[in-house]
Amino acid sequence: MPSGKGRLRAAFFFCVLAAPAPACAQDAAVGANKAQPCFACHGANGNSAVPQFPNLAGQTARYIYLQLRDYQEGRRTDPVMQPLAKPLSREDLFDIAAFFAAQKSRPNSFNANPERVARGKAKADETLCTMCHLGNFAGQNEIPRVAGQQYDYTVKQLRDFKARVRTNDAGSMTSVARTLSDQDIEDLGHYTASLY
Repeated sequence: MPSGKGRLRAAFFFCVLAAPAPACAQDAAVGANKAQPCFACHGANGNSAVPQFPNLAGQTARYIYLQLRDYQEGRRTDPVMQPLAKPLSREDLFDIAAFFAAQKSRPNSFNANPERVARGKAKADETLCTMCHLGNFAGQNEIPRVAGQQYDYTVKQLRDFKARVRTNDAGSMTSVARTLSDQDIEDLGHYTASLY
């Protein structure tokens, strides 16, 4: 059995390893100021008006933090996001993540086709999407909210996972996306865009 000092050291390392990424003090009010460069694409309240850019409102702080860090470290690539994320401090990432996580997700304006929504739901059930994204597709921890997400953005991400252009997911989404046809991807886009 470890000595008292050994037990303290083991407990310290356990806490460090077990703590969720954004466990530091987060300040959503400060994050609102730091997030202003994000508003042009993602909207001042995190609800994008441009279909190519994702809604960030209602995403978990952990997911947003990890995506920003992945852009900084080159695990996720984008010619606009990488230069914006690169100079941010760890505290900046926490604050920006806290700001967008505190925003309320709103329904998007995408006109989903009911037949495609039904096929998308069937495909989501078949591929067990809710095992990670939860039954209402609200996301959890480092798994994103896809309910009400922009159709164009969702379709692009699924195609990128399938083509292995996007790989910052530990392989889970790549494995799933490889089983999807182009129609499946579009149907899933209709389905998730229709959710709220």
